Amino acid sequence: MRTIDLIVLGILKKESLSAYDIQKLIEYRNISQWVKVSTPTIYKKMLQLEKQGYVKSTLKKNGKMPEKAVYSLTKKGKTEFEKLMLGIAARPINIFLDFNAVILNLDSLSPADQKACISIIEANVQKMKATLEESLLTNKAESDIPATGKAVMHQQLLLIKAIEEWIVTVKKGF
Repeated sequence: MRTIDLIVLGILKKESLSAYDIQKLIEYRNISQWVKVSTPTIYKKMLQLEKQGYVKSTLKKNGKMPEKAVYSLTKKGKTEFEKLMLGIAARPINIFLDFNAVILNLDSLSPADQKACISIIEANVQKMKATLEESLLTNKAESDIPATGKAVMHQQLLLIKAIEEWIVTVKKGF
């Protein structure tokens, strides 16, 4: 997926990191909330990007820890990063939410099951909202999360508020 390529290349443009450190950064910045990316995906992606010549790895040893591959961006990787930035920015904005598949099929369920699905979605929205708000509050004083990362988190909160409003409307229809 090109989005994951862009995320990884963008992280490596700022600093050289191991696949483990990239994954931890993705988790810390809540990127996995809006892009499906798992730990195995990152490790596979690093091997793929290295094979394509976008990154290179160097084995490094830290104290008694085993050697680990630390990845850095190549010149070709920097070019690909810029190409992806411009290419993805130029595409129409596509907001796909997994629960849209549930919404499309709600009318195929009994009214009780429809209410149950909406309640589950509502609970998940509240959980995500709490996580984002906590991350923003916890990291407000810290400069660990760059302004662009905070902007994405604020965008997610706005989306959550819109979904909350939608849920209120749907519940009125029951």
